[in-house]
Amino acid sequence: MALRIQAELPDRGVDVAFEIGDGETVALLGPNGAGKSTVVSLLAGLVQAWNGRAELNGTILFSLSNGKGLSLPAYRRGTSLLAQEALLFPHLSAKENVAFGPRSTGTSRRAARAAARRWLAETDAAAFASKRPGELSGGQAQRVALARALAAEPDLLLLDEPMAALDVETVPVMRRLLKRVLAGRSALIVTHDVLDALTLADRVLVMQEGRIVESGPPAEVLRRPQNPFTASLAGLNLIRGGVSGGRLVTADGLQITVPDAGAAAQAAGALLAAFPPSAVAVRRPGAPGTADPGREVLSVTVTDLEPQGDRIRVRGAGLAADISPAAAAELSLGVGEQAEFLLDTSAVTSYAATAVPGWQPLSTA
Repeated sequence: MALRIQAELPDRGVDVAFEIGDGETVALLGPNGAGKSTVVSLLAGLVQAWNGRAELNGTILFSLSNGKGLSLPAYRRGTSLLAQEALLFPHLSAKENVAFGPRSTGTSRRAARAAARRWLAETDAAAFASKRPGELSGGQAQRVALARALAAEPDLLLLDEPMAALDVETVPVMRRLLKRVLAGRSALIVTHDVLDALTLADRVLVMQEGRIVESGPPAEVLRRPQNPFTASLAGLNLIRGGVSGGRLVTADGLQITVPDAGAAAQAAGALLAAFPPSAVAVRRPGAPGTADPGREVLSVTVTDLEPQGDRIRVRGAGLAADISPAAAAELSLGVGEQAEFLLDTSAVTSYAATAVPGWQPLSTA
């Protein structure tokens, strides 16, 4: 195991415990304010825990109780941080910026320059070696910053939204580059992009209100999300409730038939149901239509209408339905108006719920 950490920062509302294996890339997901960047800063030595311990490849990064104890300075931790912005030294060339990493660990000038040449080549940035940051595009500068982080040969690479500041054309190039250089390397990457988690990570951690609430392989976590944030990343509607008579019943009285409801909820006593917005049709209340035993009718108040590719997304009661522009024009729905969502129950996946801090129950008001 490369990293083990348990840390509490009460002033920031963070209390986490997790591990990263040797050569494992872990993606840390969560809504804004969940504490993801705090975790990265904690491991990098930029902030200090109040209580806790972290060990990286046998080196104790910190061991603290009530703010007192051992805490290694950032330069001795064996970590490298790649942030949203490249943060290159403006007065140094790209090669000199990259050489700074190994030089800061005591490597000779000659060896540091050799490492800089190697990592600039590895990150497809060799052509920029003599240029200064002001002469580089955002994507070029971020590649140089990645080379600088890697040149220090860190035991743990920390990436805090490394593609957030890049333009849309540059992101796929950077993602392919990261996929290559992260292979076999212990890394923690903070991201909001589900593609980053699916393509770069061996495992994902989902953070909410300062705590880790989900963990597992990306495909599994996204297939069976446990909280609304993860469901939104997966492009799914998610509702939670108890079971009564083979139906899921929410705290607000919404009821839907779900497959194997009793078996799924037996152990946990609570049930989750997930389904895509494409499984939901929309009509106005009282509109004529043939009764369909395979569809549940849910009464909602429209809260939002937004474009979603070649569809229009209608939101109401915490749920989303995707309909065609022609259907949206025919319905002519507005925010605040009543509508009926017709859910195709064959598209519903149900599974046991686990305790998730901060769950907001579905409202049908």
